[in-house]
Amino acid sequence: MQEYIVYMGSLPDDPVYSPTANHISLLQGILQGGSSVENSLVKSYKRSFNGFAAKLTGTERQRIAEMKGVVSVFPNSNLKLQTTRSWDFIGLNSKTKRNTTAESDVIIGVLDSGIWPESDSFSDEDFGPPPKKWKGVCSGGANFTCNNKIIGARIYQSAEVSIIDARDTIGHGSHTASTAAGNAVKDASFFGIAKGTAKGAVPSARIAVYKVCDVGGCSVESILAGLDDAIADGVDIITISIGGDFSVPYDEDPIAIGAFHGLKKGVLTVNSAGNSGPVDRSVTSVAPWIMSVAASSTDRRIVAKAVLGNGKTLLGNTVNAFTLNGTRFPLVYGAKASNGLCLESEVRTCSQSCLNQTAVKGKILLCDQSPGGGVGNATGIIYFKKVAVDTAFIEQYPSSGLSSEDYTAVQTYYDSSKNPQAKILKSEGVIDSVAPRVASFSSRGPNDITPDILKPDIAAPGIDILAAYSPVATPSSSLDDTRRVKYSIISGTSMACPHVAGSAAYVKSFHPNWSPSAIKSALMTTAWVMNSTQSSDSEFGYGAGHVNPVKAIDPGLVYEITQADYTKFLCGIGYTEERIKLISGDSNNTCPKVSYEPKDLNYPSLAFQIENNGTFKVEFHRRVKNVGLATSTYKAKVAGNPKLDVKVVPGVLSFKSLNEVKTFNVTVRGSAVNKTLLSSSIIWSDGTHSVRSPIVIFN
Repeated sequence: MQEYIVYMGSLPDDPVYSPTANHISLLQGILQGGSSVENSLVKSYKRSFNGFAAKLTGTERQRIAEMKGVVSVFPNSNLKLQTTRSWDFIGLNSKTKRNTTAESDVIIGVLDSGIWPESDSFSDEDFGPPPKKWKGVCSGGANFTCNNKIIGARIYQSAEVSIIDARDTIGHGSHTASTAAGNAVKDASFFGIAKGTAKGAVPSARIAVYKVCDVGGCSVESILAGLDDAIADGVDIITISIGGDFSVPYDEDPIAIGAFHGLKKGVLTVNSAGNSGPVDRSVTSVAPWIMSVAASSTDRRIVAKAVLGNGKTLLGNTVNAFTLNGTRFPLVYGAKASNGLCLESEVRTCSQSCLNQTAVKGKILLCDQSPGGGVGNATGIIYFKKVAVDTAFIEQYPSSGLSSEDYTAVQTYYDSSKNPQAKILKSEGVIDSVAPRVASFSSRGPNDITPDILKPDIAAPGIDILAAYSPVATPSSSLDDTRRVKYSIISGTSMACPHVAGSAAYVKSFHPNWSPSAIKSALMTTAWVMNSTQSSDSEFGYGAGHVNPVKAIDPGLVYEITQADYTKFLCGIGYTEERIKLISGDSNNTCPKVSYEPKDLNYPSLAFQIENNGTFKVEFHRRVKNVGLATSTYKAKVAGNPKLDVKVVPGVLSFKSLNEVKTFNVTVRGSAVNKTLLSSSIIWSDGTHSVRSPIVIFN
């Protein structure tokens, strides 16, 4: 017997309909062998969408999947969790134009590992009462108190994850919440590293906490329950830095399900793209109604310098909080300090159980990779950093992780010196002039479910982000690390996601009535153009570009997507009318008689997968709404790519009023061979606004 999610679409618009009673009735009709509903039914979803979690046999699962009114049945599984300088880097600083009264009415729902409410980042000093629209509660457990900043908290128990209160014990939830909407806290740092003012995009906004994760992971059952509550509670933006190992169909993806139903209430869901890069097709957040976020760098890089005895200084990518007083120590190669109990390959990587602790005492180890555990009696470690070479992670001992070239330089020095020595300096920030670049770990497209929807959507800072942390959690990956901090440095698409959620909240504070798709469009079409030569996989790495929230409050034009658009999209990817009616809750939804192609969804980016090699011709249909100047004329410009012939018809759009809608067509011609990725862009400009949409053709 296994736990399954039974998804039934929208809640019927019927005042006498009882979701729980219906769920019980369905179970009574299929349970076998004396199983009781009480033992089978785990949880009902009944506030924002319709469904339930239940323990079923394989036969029972099959029977309920065939019943009328059921969209999909899929296993309950466990998903996983995926700053001072970053906001200044993307333009949200102390001088930025703000609408603080409207900002204080914006509520960000954070589905994560909870929050540390006593952190200065979440103080409610000078905050008024929660917005009147708020319908949530503070049910964070006996040891948890909300305030006028953290206005709500809920916890979710499941068979996989045991949660007793909303307090964050692993640090992830506090970090993401403060990145999106934390107060401005001066002189925050990690042991003096990255010192500055830690703040969120919208410090005046409110936070609602939905603790769906703990050290055991994040169960699908709890994620759906959190989304069900968050939407009904009245949040405006959801930030969810959680994902699986691979993409799944939309009606089996808990985040896609919740996000779709959030649209009806005007809720935009922002989700991390995943940390499985640079492998192609690794992006797991792929639904078109979700804003999917890649991770990128900022102009501050954190390095730990390794200084050799010959005076050569090498820049290591490690967050090293130890000073060692600037003292030089003897260097010893792991392979030369074996205790004779392991293979040479194990000793080279400095596995602690393989080292002669007397031979390494008081010395700096030279290792072919990070040992992952402690360093025993050694003073520190210089190692070859093989993965995420662009990212500095916190280690629990003095360390410097080097690139292949720099590690080879250390080995050459070690082999040629009679008395090799080195010192490891405390980490510091240095300028990265080529930022922003997509992080090596950030998941890449194309979209494995619907290739003609470009994913990820946008990139945002996700490397070396300083933000609030849990003071009871270890700052490194080692449970032996006894240090405790209020602010920590973390990297991941988990950190990029709240940057975009906060940016969306910032746009919402100026345009409270804009739809989720309008906010998403504004962020995408005003994004910084990123350099494809600096970021591998170009648009499959960064989507429309790097988030630029200040520009997004005045985008000029927006690509709006309606419920009818999504109905046609679902028809186009093979959903039946019956299933679409269940999902949408609209019995009048019908599929168009002429087949609809996913590429024609009114998306702010344009993508198409070519099936065969040779010449091609692709047509896209789009419409834009005027949200800039009432009377305006926009001209289309095509960014050059000699391999693509792009025509926009009409080439001029003239508007006479606000909210007026105009349509246009884009025709792209070219030639494709195996593994082609051809990109260009169209830019609509009225002399004040530039509305940019990337075009990506691939096979």
